[in-house]
Amino acid sequence: MKRKIITINEELCDGCGNCVSTCSEGALQIVDGKARLVKEDFCDGFGDCIGECPTGALKIEEKESKPFDIEATKEFLLKTKSKEAVWRMEEAQKKHETKEHKTLPCGCPGSLSQSISRTETTIAFSPQKIEPQLRNWPIQITLLPLKAPYYENADLLVAADCCAYAYAGFHNDFIKGHTLAIGCPKLDNANAYREKLATILGGNNIKSVTVAYMEVPCCMGLVKLIEDAVKQSGKDIPVKKKKIGIQGQILA
Repeated sequence: MKRKIITINEELCDGCGNCVSTCSEGALQIVDGKARLVKEDFCDGFGDCIGECPTGALKIEEKESKPFDIEATKEFLLKTKSKEAVWRMEEAQKKHETKEHKTLPCGCPGSLSQSISRTETTIAFSPQKIEPQLRNWPIQITLLPLKAPYYENADLLVAADCCAYAYAGFHNDFIKGHTLAIGCPKLDNANAYREKLATILGGNNIKSVTVAYMEVPCCMGLVKLIEDAVKQSGKDIPVKKKKIGIQGQILA
């Protein structure tokens, strides 16, 4: 049958593995240093993995392929991973069944335009002022120094750019008590970020890392990037993950 399925340009693929971590069906693996589609019937063709590719090696094409087999995929995930992996795959399928999460021609559902409904409320005057909690500058990962006093015994917050705009209490609930680093895993150089953060983590006394990321698929690349940076640093630094919804709520 002809259907939409992921294809990989081996010349462009650098083997970073971002797509593998985002593929909730387990259809992709790194083989001989390159991403490979190892099971066609495990690929649902929605393209969540595309937003994680820093080189543009992935795209969705319509071609002859085995149909997506959701039951076989569940069985595979249960055997090789966990019940949680099956649940994540099922949740991804539910999202794609709704209109607002259909894949765009560019293959990135995270870029889909959405209107967010808000109920306007009248808030009584309060003398309380929300104070800014930023304790370091610069904050963009590319501009961060490799050594700085604010890294000493610090809890590092690495946040996707959009988080502070989506979550109203970002200063008090996230930045407070943390050294901040921000970046976009989709638009910026993920490999450069990984190397930079690994050097910072390895050369400073950082106690913990919290990753704040949006619910859109491309933002999962930030989580993988941080996990790789911690591993590359050679230190046993705990990583906490905080997912923020487009509607402004904390999802996990």
